[in-house]
Amino acid sequence: MFVALGDPPPCRYDAASMGNHASTDPAADLSPEGRDIIDSIRRIVQVLRISSREAERTVGLTAAQLFVLQRLKGDNALSLNDLASRTLTHQSSVSVVAQRLADRGLISRIRSTQDARRVELSLTPAGRRLIARAPHAAQEHLLTAVRQLSPAPRRQLAKLLGQLVHEMGLAAEAPMMFFEEGAKRGRSRGTAARGTAARGTTARRKIARKRSE
Repeated sequence: MFVALGDPPPCRYDAASMGNHASTDPAADLSPEGRDIIDSIRRIVQVLRISSREAERTVGLTAAQLFVLQRLKGDNALSLNDLASRTLTHQSSVSVVAQRLADRGLISRIRSTQDARRVELSLTPAGRRLIARAPHAAQEHLLTAVRQLSPAPRRQLAKLLGQLVHEMGLAAEAPMMFFEEGAKRGRSRGTAARGTAARGTTARRKIARKRSE
């Protein structure tokens, strides 16, 4: 049910992109609960962003990379599917993060002796040393909070968040892990910034088309 919010660029709307809705205040017809919803999202994004910056400052990892390491800190090696399940992430997304951690020597990727199709992931000694001095990932708090919801409210929250994503025109977007989209190897800051700007433009166009319907 997790939607990777990432660190989105500010959306700037203009009259040309908003068409006939340009003069309409999007907050004007919201009930008082509208602010409560936005404030709740702000709080979640804020703590995730602060956690990501702290991880980068203290151990040089993104929030997603730290989260994956902490999910691997048990004694048993995990398959990629197991790790995806533990992080509530699609296998393709967690695979990218795992490869970056392996490139840094923080996790090992070993082919299973019992099943050649299975790759087992585990922390290296360097990974364990890093985890020992790393801050706690905010995603762990988010998982705990979601887990503490009883089944019915959890299903309702998943449904409502899905509707919100649909209304924003983002249902077709493949969610990445939190704050990992700018961490691709070999990309300069300028290249990463251009990529983020391009994704922001695409998102704004989708929202504008949605508003004009």
